Amino acid sequence: MMREESKISSPLLQFLLFLLFFSVSCVNGEDPYRFLTWKVTYGNIWPLGVKQQGILINGQFPGPRIDCVTNENLIISVYNYLNEPFLISWNGLQQRRNSWQDGVYGTNCPIPPGKNFTYVLQVKDQIGSYFYFPSLAFHKAAGGIGGIAIWSRPKIPVPFPPPAGDFTVLAGDWYKRSHRELKLILDAGHDLPFPDGLLINGRGWNGYTFNVDQGKTYRFRISNIGLTTSINFRIQGHAMKLVEVEGSHTLQNTYTSLDIHLGQSYSVLVTADQRPLDYYIVVSSRFTSRVLMNTAILHYSNSAGRVSGPIPVGPTTQIAWSLSQARSIRYSPRLSYIVIDHTWWNLTASGPRPNPQGSYHYGLVKPVRTIRLANSAPVINGKQRYAVNSVSFAPADTPLKIADYYKIPGVFYVGSIPDQPSGGAAYIQTSVMHADFRSFVEIVFENWEDTVQSWHIDGYSFFVVGMDGGAWTPASRLRYNLRDTVARCTVQVYPKAWTAIYMALDNVGMWNIRSENWARQYLGQQFYLRVYSPANSWRDEYLIPRNALLCGRASGRRTRPL
Repeated sequence: MMREESKISSPLLQFLLFLLFFSVSCVNGEDPYRFLTWKVTYGNIWPLGVKQQGILINGQFPGPRIDCVTNENLIISVYNYLNEPFLISWNGLQQRRNSWQDGVYGTNCPIPPGKNFTYVLQVKDQIGSYFYFPSLAFHKAAGGIGGIAIWSRPKIPVPFPPPAGDFTVLAGDWYKRSHRELKLILDAGHDLPFPDGLLINGRGWNGYTFNVDQGKTYRFRISNIGLTTSINFRIQGHAMKLVEVEGSHTLQNTYTSLDIHLGQSYSVLVTADQRPLDYYIVVSSRFTSRVLMNTAILHYSNSAGRVSGPIPVGPTTQIAWSLSQARSIRYSPRLSYIVIDHTWWNLTASGPRPNPQGSYHYGLVKPVRTIRLANSAPVINGKQRYAVNSVSFAPADTPLKIADYYKIPGVFYVGSIPDQPSGGAAYIQTSVMHADFRSFVEIVFENWEDTVQSWHIDGYSFFVVGMDGGAWTPASRLRYNLRDTVARCTVQVYPKAWTAIYMALDNVGMWNIRSENWARQYLGQQFYLRVYSPANSWRDEYLIPRNALLCGRASGRRTRPL
């Protein structure tokens, strides 16, 4: 049991916090607040027919979905009933001016066993489909994952009619071994074995059913929450109209199947326009020598028969097919460009603000800096590691954001990772790269390995301007899409290929750039981008939260008075 004195929020303090939030909201006319309480526990699960110890949130595996509206504030009290420290991060939530709430070890101290922490988030200027996950140790292999749906404000037009239903699909690879066993494999300097299977919403073969009415259209929010594997998603006999990718409404192309790489989220519309039967919903692994597959059921309410027939076949190792599909994903056709005071404005349908990165068209802004990031798989001190620009990240004894705030020396130093591939021998370092607030940068991900990479940047949405095979050179810019590319927070890089993005550094903080392959992330394929403003003003960045947990060399320090 959790001791009463160990709780951060007693009933009286919770009431006082509510009054504080309510009074601030009333005085400043702020957006609504949603209060959630999560109890994180271990529990028995059988996702692949084998009993395992999973991480549950309020007794659920996967965890409860978060539904909210643009600009709403989320007050999420997380009670850690595990016997080890725990953290939750929010894949795709930008935490504007507020990397304090990002929930990764570079910004937050873990929640100790028997304690709780209250996240205070705002889904500022965002719409779309995302997910949350446990970011510490290798907890992601045990569960604790759930969907996030951010809806547009009621008076903001959406470029498609309201669907009859809204479903979350959390799909990805899974291991029968516990997260502790997998962690030991990595700690011993080995890569993970091949996954044991795929899950759809925590279930195995035909273990989950989506109920629909004939003739109606439904939205499916699909996220690849796996550890190591890209997937392909398809529905037997049904077309899928793509409408949203990680907060961007897209050109509404129709697909029979979609590649979804690690950490990515898509929204599709599916109309139940076939004979009243049951149909397979299929996920299968991509770019693997042995193809893994799992199915769920699309059940018509007036179904006259159970699911039957051959399971729809999807692509397997075809890279050109996947690359072509990726290039077809673009902004909604319901946009126009107007000139105001000699500035181009990109008016994207139903976006929470005129443009995901501000009031400009990304193709008319010249980047002031090019950052090239090359992944690699070195062996260091006899153990398998993974690196970025020859630097394999090692966590410090104190979260970097907290050490930066208190100016604690020796925890890290800015510039500990180069912004170009060095070509030298790999080494282990707590790597932090400097970046200037309000600059506009070009980042090129270069992949010289034989596996698909997937990269995520916390705190931002970026424009995917180009991807192709071979070596990137300045001449590659001639092939960039500077007209209507999609903005997102996670992007793939194909084998022996590159992907280029444009990004406006409009969010001060300490932001994690990482591989979404969780073994590679755990063994060093990540670093932090310190976006710095010399103004030191709350207009650029919020102060440290009053309830911030302090650990490491920051233990015993004060945050701010209540």
